[in-house]
Amino acid sequence: MALSNFMARANRQAPSSGLGDILEGWSIEVMPRTAAKIDDFRTLLPAGTRVYVAHIAGTPIEDMVATARRLRDEGFPVMPHFPARSIPDSATLEDWIKRYRNEADVQEALLLGGGQQEPAGSLDSSIQMLETGLFDRHGFSRLHIAGHPEGNRDIDRDGSTRSVDKALAWKQDFASRTDARMAIVTQFAFDARAVTTWADRIQRAGVTLPIHVGIAGPAKLQTLVQYALSCGVGPSLKVLQKRALDVTRLLVPYEPTEVVAGLADYKARNPDSLIEQLHLFPLGGIKAAGEWVDRQENSSQPG
Repeated sequence: MALSNFMARANRQAPSSGLGDILEGWSIEVMPRTAAKIDDFRTLLPAGTRVYVAHIAGTPIEDMVATARRLRDEGFPVMPHFPARSIPDSATLEDWIKRYRNEADVQEALLLGGGQQEPAGSLDSSIQMLETGLFDRHGFSRLHIAGHPEGNRDIDRDGSTRSVDKALAWKQDFASRTDARMAIVTQFAFDARAVTTWADRIQRAGVTLPIHVGIAGPAKLQTLVQYALSCGVGPSLKVLQKRALDVTRLLVPYEPTEVVAGLADYKARNPDSLIEQLHLFPLGGIKAAGEWVDRQENSSQPG
């Protein structure tokens, strides 16, 4: 796609019909090592796109802060990951918070337990990080937490949702005690019904936090399956397995059009749903994810 097309897209507002309602305000995430390969994010992403900076275990905080600063300099709101089990203690947590605030003007954070099996120190959950009060103390205006539409076997090893539900209820209560705006960001899924059923259930249980639904961007099927297995994606993995059995679709890159259409239809029929927008995991690359959104927005424009 020509640079001029990218820049035109960067200045275009999302449409207000079709898939546009759920595509509006979409976010995406990057890792420092992938960000380093991109000359200018402004040629790939619309202005104002929220960019999460994923903190993979072992990534130096210096690389995280430098990536956040670079993205802020290019005009994007930045939301770095804070993985509890990678942070030794509350003193280190405060140091990270100060560095993001002072060196990169970051005011947003995604709080996670993290992918490490063993904690680096005394912290092992997002609840513990919230309990410190450090994010409020240092003026963070937005805090996002993880959601698990298909459960989380690392937390509820018996396959239930008791622990994740209890944790979500605590965070819902915390939302009334913080000055920051809070939202739920989910793991990616491949079945819209799995997400909407979960959204209905937690709303009935008293959750009012908006949901940003995780969606896997366009990628090769084998890449998606590898990520899905490593990230613990549950029942909706069957969607990929079914696709793998269809020889005519096996060599064609997966695109999330079907699952997003399902979410958009649900949102249209349930305007009071907690589902607010999409968060893209660019498993097949940031450029491919941005171009897919561009195509959907163009197709939603009135003819």
